Amino acid sequence: MLNDFWETAPAGYKYAVFAGMGLTFIGIVIIVLGAVTTTPAMTYIGLPLIGVGLLAHMASLGLRGRNIRKEMKAAEKRSAEKEALKHRKA
Repeated sequence: MLNDFWETAPAGYKYAVFAGMGLTFIGIVIIVLGAVTTTPAMTYIGLPLIGVGLLAHMASLGLRGRNIRKEMKAAEKRSAEKEALKHRKA
């Protein structure tokens, strides 16, 4: 059980992480382009993209936490069952 989390992560987590990174990157690029071309409208277009990207990252953290809690609960259950079998044999 020494796998890297990314190998065992659910697909929803991976999609949320990449969507968050992509939207944040696009928002930053639009803001930089707006600043270079002195177009304030582009800055206002880029800000919501960054916000949605950050929300996607927060959602991915929630998905990851839920998956880890589920795996920990399953591991505790297996451990308890193993202990119960050990005590029955003794």
